Amino acid sequence: MLPQRFHKHSFSHGIHPPQRKDRTAGCAIRRLPFAPRMIIPLSQHTGAPATPTVREGQEVVRGEPIAQPDGFVSVPMHSPATGMVERIAPVPTPKGGVTLGIYIKLYPGAAQEILYGAPQDLESMSPEELTLRVQATGVVGLGGAAFPTHVKLAVPEGKTVDTIIVNGCECEPYLTTDHRVMLEQINEIVIGAMIVCKAMKAERIMIGVEDNKPDAVAAFESALQGRSNNISIHALPTKYPQGAEKMLAKALLNREIPSGGLPADVGLGVFNVATLAQIGELLPQRRGLIERVVTVTGAGVTRPGNYLTALGTPLRFLLEQAGFEGDARQVILGGPMMGPAVACLDLPVTKGITGVLVLTDAEAATRGRKTFPCIKCGECVDACPMHLNPSRLGILARAGAYEVMDQKFHLKDCFECGCCSFVCPSDIPLVQQFRMAKARNRERMAAS
Repeated sequence: MLPQRFHKHSFSHGIHPPQRKDRTAGCAIRRLPFAPRMIIPLSQHTGAPATPTVREGQEVVRGEPIAQPDGFVSVPMHSPATGMVERIAPVPTPKGGVTLGIYIKLYPGAAQEILYGAPQDLESMSPEELTLRVQATGVVGLGGAAFPTHVKLAVPEGKTVDTIIVNGCECEPYLTTDHRVMLEQINEIVIGAMIVCKAMKAERIMIGVEDNKPDAVAAFESALQGRSNNISIHALPTKYPQGAEKMLAKALLNREIPSGGLPADVGLGVFNVATLAQIGELLPQRRGLIERVVTVTGAGVTRPGNYLTALGTPLRFLLEQAGFEGDARQVILGGPMMGPAVACLDLPVTKGITGVLVLTDAEAATRGRKTFPCIKCGECVDACPMHLNPSRLGILARAGAYEVMDQKFHLKDCFECGCCSFVCPSDIPLVQQFRMAKARNRERMAAS
């Protein structure tokens, strides 16, 4: 039987990739041990990097602020553990570059209790005060985008938001982070949703969960009993990329976020469940974001699961704890549709990492295969949820016509979901071509 609040509407196009969530969907969240050293990049979010407020050789305790935001579109950093600042030096990034980071050597005998924070009265705060307090937590979008949450709360002048959408879809294959958070931290999600609802002066809250997670839908229905009727749960048809905010707005409310626009342009605020859970937990205690749940899975690990991981934990340490023995064709940060493959394991876990996928040769057989010329079959056109023409965009990309892609074929509307690459029978790496084209256009704009 379908859930009572089953929502039959969806967005057009999209795909149905294999879910492959079985290995971790039933794994309760487990705390990962602390690594001997933590590496905290000062740029873990969209916007300006944070500025260090500590010095080399200084002792820090778990939860202590160690970097302050550099402007409004920036967030602070907090120490994930008690120890000593070894150095402030460059840190490698998944994209191959470097950014400044703080290296902390942990004290072996420390209890690692959170020593910073104090209860605060949220009821008496204005929306503007709530927005600033959210910035102080350092919370960003934990669904992978890592956009500063407090910036989303600041509704642009002349706009009004009537609905908060809680995104519990988690449509990426393999990932079960949000699923477990919905089952184990549901009260914190509801509290966080009510906080952002007040901050954005919205009238109602709509929770969207794909119908392949009936236990999460049931958990929300139970948690919402006796609460205000301005918050509701809706089970949506399972389809990728249902978790994209434009698709979610279309499916739930039949509202279309305009090209180049924001959810606030159509009266919406869209937030991931893990983001709201952290707001609901941290804000009442005036604490900072120092850890997150990460799904570690794939045939390359023997102990897959959902690990509560301190930010700054080296990727190599995380994988060792999950039973990684070196058998990997690819290690991907996030899911297989949108996540980037990494060239080395000397990277730290950051706020935007939802999962670590370790693929063996057998699993990675469909990635990186030989490509063939476009046969103009139209499969990518039928799959694109943004109704673009990936085939034409790919041809233009190979010709180096990046400016034409942007001006005439709406390249900026592509949010790199990977649907086109998934269905392409010629195995053309369309998404990678579009990313390169966007980068070239950004370089051209910066030079002009």
